[in-house]
Amino acid sequence: MKQITRVLRRKALASLKRMTVAFNSVDDDGRTSAVLLSLQHSFEMLLKAALVHNGVPVFDKSLGRSIGFEKCLQLSRQEPGIKITDAEAGTLRAIDALRDDEQHWFNSVSEPILFVHARAGVTLFDDLLNRVFGERLADGLPLRVLPISTEPPMGLDILIDQEFTQIQELLQPGRRARNEARARIRTLLAIEGHASEESLVSEKDVDRVEKGISQGKPRNAVFPTLEKISTEFSGEGPTLTVRFDKKGPPVKFAVDDSDAAAIREIDLQKKFHWSATDLARKLDISLPRSLALRQHLAIDHDPKCYYVFEMGAQKHPRFSDNALKQMRDAMKSLDMDDVWESHKPVGRGKTARQCLVEGCAQDKEA
Repeated sequence: MKQITRVLRRKALASLKRMTVAFNSVDDDGRTSAVLLSLQHSFEMLLKAALVHNGVPVFDKSLGRSIGFEKCLQLSRQEPGIKITDAEAGTLRAIDALRDDEQHWFNSVSEPILFVHARAGVTLFDDLLNRVFGERLADGLPLRVLPISTEPPMGLDILIDQEFTQIQELLQPGRRARNEARARIRTLLAIEGHASEESLVSEKDVDRVEKGISQGKPRNAVFPTLEKISTEFSGEGPTLTVRFDKKGPPVKFAVDDSDAAAIREIDLQKKFHWSATDLARKLDISLPRSLALRQHLAIDHDPKCYYVFEMGAQKHPRFSDNALKQMRDAMKSLDMDDVWESHKPVGRGKTARQCLVEGCAQDKEA
């Protein structure tokens, strides 16, 4: 194991230990902040350890600094040696979103919601540690210090119902509890990260939810995304494991005039973050062959894979993780020589010009 990997893994385990100490503390002052900050940091260090272990660079060359949590998650989902699933990515996004509001502003995380995410974090940490390094969390963390609760765990749907009822009561006329209601709204919006690629909570989202609840709209209209999330419990006591999963069809994001009260605004630059050159580099093929494969799979015609950012007169095509996954999967079954013969441009000169226009040029900033 590389020395840097050992250092990062040790930091990850140290932060997880801090999280468990904070969770089981009898002092409530600042406890939620300490739990969420340490839990999120433990996963950032663990993902970086896994990426370094698999030979993936974790430094942004343009900034000269290590990448952040979100980029770690994106790379870990694409790295075959780590294989972060959609459900696992959702858990990590939700933990990061809960931490973000707690660190930079404020939210209100109930004890049951804190417990179920802390325990799901312990479960996922153990899964990743075993998957990447062949180790178990129990090897470095005694079972007696894992997050425990004096109440039996409740399913996420029950917890959300309880929170929604609390918010409704807090927003009643004359209560003068709007700030607390909005803090609880931020928490539920953060939990949407389990099923949504965008987990950061904006004030516009909070405003829409508050307005919808005040108008008497039901929970499934105000928080449509939360209908797609479920929890799975197994074991009991110190051996309890918690996993989140998505249920039903994929979440669809409605247009602005939708009847839903809480429509998440997706940062498209985060969703479509690969350039054509990035795709070719990740797939370890040339830019012309990458272009031929995109044409063969109709990647540039799929709105889930392709988006063009317009900056004045300049256009910058970008690709999502879906594009990279489709291309990587296709390369396992396709003969790239046949793909190239079917889609290659006529003449070497045209190939160079086409790559310059459709590939290299889009990597240059305005």
